[in-house]
Amino acid sequence: MTDTVRLDAQGAVSGPANVNTARSYRAVSGHTTTADQLGPLADFPGFWEGTGFSIIARPDFDTDNSDGFFLQLNLLRETIEFLTIGSPVIDRGSKQNSIPLFGVTYLHRVTDAITGGALHIETGSWLVIPPTTEPANNDTSIARLSVIPHGNSLCATGFPEYVVPTGPIEIPPSNTVPYPIGGQPPPPGTKNPFRAYDLSLDTPYRTRPVPPGITQAILDDPITLLRDALAGQNVEHITRLIVSTAMGGGVDNIPFIVQNADVTSFDSVFAIERVEGPQGADFMQLQYVQTAPLKFRGMIFPHVTVGTLVKAF
Repeated sequence: MTDTVRLDAQGAVSGPANVNTARSYRAVSGHTTTADQLGPLADFPGFWEGTGFSIIARPDFDTDNSDGFFLQLNLLRETIEFLTIGSPVIDRGSKQNSIPLFGVTYLHRVTDAITGGALHIETGSWLVIPPTTEPANNDTSIARLSVIPHGNSLCATGFPEYVVPTGPIEIPPSNTVPYPIGGQPPPPGTKNPFRAYDLSLDTPYRTRPVPPGITQAILDDPITLLRDALAGQNVEHITRLIVSTAMGGGVDNIPFIVQNADVTSFDSVFAIERVEGPQGADFMQLQYVQTAPLKFRGMIFPHVTVGTLVKAF
């Protein structure tokens, strides 16, 4: 008989180092046991589809364009598929005992809702991090890791928040007003000084025609679309996943991005909502907002994306 090989509490292998013994034990717990450890990510696994909106200013070299950017507006059609990571991932500690991480991987595809053209594809992971002593954190935290083929990768950390709504759902506004590098985002309601952001003014330096249904209110605050989607819905429970590079992690870019349209921070909120559907049948809805500030020509231009998706499978 082969010798027994075991996994200790930290996931390390113990027992004789015989290659044949690797076939005599199951290395991971059953899928259901692992899925039970997902905590705030428990409703992620599955296939989600829906619509959204993106606003991004991109550099423009037209000598007649004194603002130096083109404002691109896109209605989105998007899908996200989340898969449970089938075993704990062990992070080895040197100042405290090792910790097990549980999580999901995902693939996010985004196309233009009008033309069908490809806009965005992203792979990554969401992780659940247990309480730790080094660093000191008594609560469960979360992390989002993303890779984008523009040449960006990011790690953003944060926390979950659980809400049982008792009235209208309040979502803070997002900022789309550019501001100088080194400055602070302007307060809500600040008038945008650039012509391209004013839909009452014609300009060749903005998407033409403006996507149907996009109003000045949506351009000023894309969160308007999320609020509109919630109108008339009875949301029974919300799990918010709030992450930011300001809370830990960071953004890495290829040299071209660094020199031409640098991104050094990232924020996002994903809200997993249980909604009462027709005849009392609940369905799962995912709403998100994320902001990636682009730095070029002395200014910071907020790239804001929002979406509302439902779990299809």
